[in-house]
Amino acid sequence: MGATDAAFAGSIPAIYEQYLGSILFEPYAEDLAARLHDVAQGRILETAAGTGIVTRALVKALPPNVEIVATDLNQAMLDVAAKRLQAPNVKWQQADAQALPFEDTSFDVVVCQFGVMFFPDKLTAYREALRVLKPRGRFVFNVWNSLDHNEVSRIISDAAGKCFPDDPPRFIERVPFGYFDPDRIRGEVQQAGFENVDIEVVEKVTQAPSPHAPAMGLCQGSPLRSEIEARAAERLEDVTTKATEALTTRFGTSAVENRMSALVVTAWR
Repeated sequence: MGATDAAFAGSIPAIYEQYLGSILFEPYAEDLAARLHDVAQGRILETAAGTGIVTRALVKALPPNVEIVATDLNQAMLDVAAKRLQAPNVKWQQADAQALPFEDTSFDVVVCQFGVMFFPDKLTAYREALRVLKPRGRFVFNVWNSLDHNEVSRIISDAAGKCFPDDPPRFIERVPFGYFDPDRIRGEVQQAGFENVDIEVVEKVTQAPSPHAPAMGLCQGSPLRSEIEARAAERLEDVTTKATEALTTRFGTSAVENRMSALVVTAWR
């Protein structure tokens, strides 16, 4: 994984929140929060919290006495998150999920939304989640299914690739949509020390207001932007336009039906 694959800085966090939050992430955040409905007290650690989309869902779904420590590798993402949510039971903290700055057995739940795909050493991150969990604690995370099951993202990835045929940017298929084999995931989570691992396919549908919104979000609000700019910084708007046109060809000029598929993993300590 390249150095830019997990870099969310500059204007990326704000664009990510504005254009991708409701289209891609909020339905799955609500799904994860609902899976923790039985948590009545204790501490939850969130890794790869990003702009706080899951954090906000947790605050809405859980009692206020549940402490939430929301972490991310990128401080710029947490800065956006902190502006969106001020809650007495939430603490924002920059942290690497592969080297968590917390004591052993200090959390009841570890939760991570669409983050483990970005971890260069997933096994180490899984072991860190296990280490900080209390006995009988759980690790709940989700990952995207393949691009074949996520049409809008696939169309954008293909459009960006066609703009640079000799050196196509492959961030979307390589990282966020590149870790979807349930057998591999189960094996690695078990290798880290989790004994009971459940994996469920969850499908969601959202409506993007226009073809431009998801194109803008992924081309300029994700590390795909860094790949585009590394090839030709002056073409960022052009690539975004080409992605918009590709979505328009498929869906028309108005709202876009975004059918998504993800895997939700629950692992018990």
